[in-house]
Amino acid sequence: MKTEQGLVIEVVGNSARIKVGRHSDCKNCGACPGSESLILEANNKIGAKPGQRVILEIKENNVLRAAFIVFILPLIALFIGVMLGGFIGQYIGVNKFMFQVIGGGVIFALSIVIVKHFDKASAANEKSKPVIIRIL
Repeated sequence: MKTEQGLVIEVVGNSARIKVGRHSDCKNCGACPGSESLILEANNKIGAKPGQRVILEIKENNVLRAAFIVFILPLIALFIGVMLGGFIGQYIGVNKFMFQVIGGGVIFALSIVIVKHFDKASAANEKSKPVIIRIL
């Protein structure tokens, strides 16, 4: 489990929006554009209020799973689509390259739909949200 420090900016029910500074892993990645801070939604079962500094806990397996689905799955899908398109083009006896491009594009687009679905499902899943564990 990773712990992060943040500032509560809004509370709605048992959830809080927290402004968190980017840690060294995020700074080295560079995949996300923007400022030096992120806004996370976390479970607020301890009753933190806006303006308070808090420590929140993030499950590392959630981060790794999300990174795989967002970055690696589309690449694997693209590769499979190109290979599948090539086999279909060769089997039919037409331009193999054209079918590789079409197959790669179609399967890649399908993987993006899967990523979007994963994003919506994980946002709604309370177990995947960070949890506020202490008020500073």
